[in-house]
Amino acid sequence: MTTVRFHSLAVRRDREEWIVGRAQTGVCVALPYEGVRAIEILETGATVEETSDLLRRETGVTLDVAGFVGEMAGAGLVAAVDDRPVGRDEVPRPSLPWLTPRLVRWTLSPVLPWVAGALVLAGAVAAAVRPGVVPGWHALMWSPHGTPVLAAEVVLVAALVALHELAHLCTARASGVPGRIRLGTRLQFLAAQTDVSGIWLAGRRARLTVYLAGIAVDAAVLALCLVAMAVLGPDVPLSIVALTEMTGLALQFLVFMRTDLYFVLQDLSGCRDLYADAGAHLRHLARRLAGRPSEDPLRLLRPRERRFVRIYSGVVLAGTAACLAVFLLVSLPFTLTMVFRALGALARHATPVDTADAAATLAVLLGYQGAWAYAWARRHGPRLRGLAARAGARLTPRPPGRPAGRGRTGRTAA
Repeated sequence: MTTVRFHSLAVRRDREEWIVGRAQTGVCVALPYEGVRAIEILETGATVEETSDLLRRETGVTLDVAGFVGEMAGAGLVAAVDDRPVGRDEVPRPSLPWLTPRLVRWTLSPVLPWVAGALVLAGAVAAAVRPGVVPGWHALMWSPHGTPVLAAEVVLVAALVALHELAHLCTARASGVPGRIRLGTRLQFLAAQTDVSGIWLAGRRARLTVYLAGIAVDAAVLALCLVAMAVLGPDVPLSIVALTEMTGLALQFLVFMRTDLYFVLQDLSGCRDLYADAGAHLRHLARRLAGRPSEDPLRLLRPRERRFVRIYSGVVLAGTAACLAVFLLVSLPFTLTMVFRALGALARHATPVDTADAAATLAVLLGYQGAWAYAWARRHGPRLRGLAARAGARLTPRPPGRPAGRGRTGRTAA
């Protein structure tokens, strides 16, 4: 006789499925009705056996309740089995914990989208009436020395990115989702990301508000700069801010990476994990192309979701190829040229100004690449170590007649 106690779970219906999870950890799963009903029965104190019998009588479906409980425990949603705690209840520490839902509840006001829309409209009118206020790339070349330009841009980008991520964090916190800001990577780009996985448990309006909050702030800042320059005249600092925001907004349209607009697209399409499903589909096609056996990973998806994933797979393939081409043909040669030029200036013992300029350039470039490598290793390191361990196990000779040992470890991350 086995009884099960779950953590405090939130549930919402999403088309023909139910989303079940914990906002505190961000772990969410999509279940059919039978899975949700099994949780409801188990939470009344019924045993696994009693739950299976009652579920079969109610729905006519025979569910492996014990296996279902095991999967839910693996996802970190089960608190105890037979009053014995299951694993460690590790709840990640949220960013800015002092930012309570009460303090930021105003960010979900229905008035704010109208205010942001009015600002964007005013910015568009300013750009149409006075096209000269729209800055070009030359706005960044405000100094003959590279160091102050680089330093100012680094500080400005950091401030604007912090404001962007704070918008995500505040709207998520107001929706009851803790949210955590961290560094991440998108292909060759270093990116700040706010983990709001628990927002899956909120309604669509709250979800879209959280996804679009950063873009709304960026667009509002850009619009304010354009309006200010249209009224007050050209201004170098405002031009730099506007150009930086224009670049950031343009990058959001690269939906073949996990940008804010990608999450909007995923939500509106009804897909659960569009990027991962597209990656699995492309790997399946690559194995088929190489003549290796492969089972279609999309076979279990709903027909509508399957069609969307196939279309998006083409977008991912084309976009990733284009990004990598830009990296190999432009970004990498530019970075190496700048690094070697700075090293050459340091080796020549040039003037103090040139030496300081070279040192600062080197610090910025290597600092960026180091931060990218750290974020990439933190995300992909466990998987690479697992692959290396499995490769090593295959190469290790074993005594004849003795089966190889098998261990398994896992960590659920949304």
